[in-house]
Amino acid sequence: MTLSLRHARVRYGPLEALHGVTLAAPAPGLTVLLGRNGSGRTTALRALAGAVPLSGGAVVWDGADVTGVPAYERARRGLCLVPDRRAVFGSLTVRENLELTAPAFDTALAAYPPLEALLPRRAGTLSGGEQRMLALSRALLARPRVLLVDEPAQGMSPAVAARTYELLAGLDACVVLAEQRLPPVPRDRPTLVYELRRGAVVFSGEATEPRQAPGASLRARRSGSHPRE
Repeated sequence: MTLSLRHARVRYGPLEALHGVTLAAPAPGLTVLLGRNGSGRTTALRALAGAVPLSGGAVVWDGADVTGVPAYERARRGLCLVPDRRAVFGSLTVRENLELTAPAFDTALAAYPPLEALLPRRAGTLSGGEQRMLALSRALLARPRVLLVDEPAQGMSPAVAARTYELLAGLDACVVLAEQRLPPVPRDRPTLVYELRRGAVVFSGEATEPRQAPGASLRARRSGSHPRE
């Protein structure tokens, strides 16, 4: 199974945020969309989820064009998006947030043990890192076929961040992360990286490949070293 963007363009009013982006994320596997703020990585993630419409190009999931499929229908088919903000229901308790996904949430507490003490707390009163733990534990409970996460470790302590990347890398799913920097990735599983700048892909390859200047990255892709769909 592969989830991909093909020559995708996204506009916000008169501004074009993605300029014909093509990328492919296999399953099972880990794919990282790398770039600074304003690079287009978050827009690419939202385009895959159907949260923003394309002005050109296509979204293809497991060989089928799903460009016109709404976000809620993609969610029903097993796609889960964890945005960088407003990823939990702030007026509900931690317990209620988890129960919305699954009545039994022991696996969520096993993934993030600190959540157990926070069960009676309202999610809106949690710290940023605690809210990320809650949002990710809800996603894990859903057992998605595709998991899209924008900056998963934002606000987390180094130990919890390391645990988070370990959990994500171990999922039997298509996992796509939007990050500003390359996170620690397992060496025993191939990890694809797409680096975006100003709405365009300037590097594509495995995480172990050196990322060079944009011109060198383009030459590498033309030579056939980039991952194929």
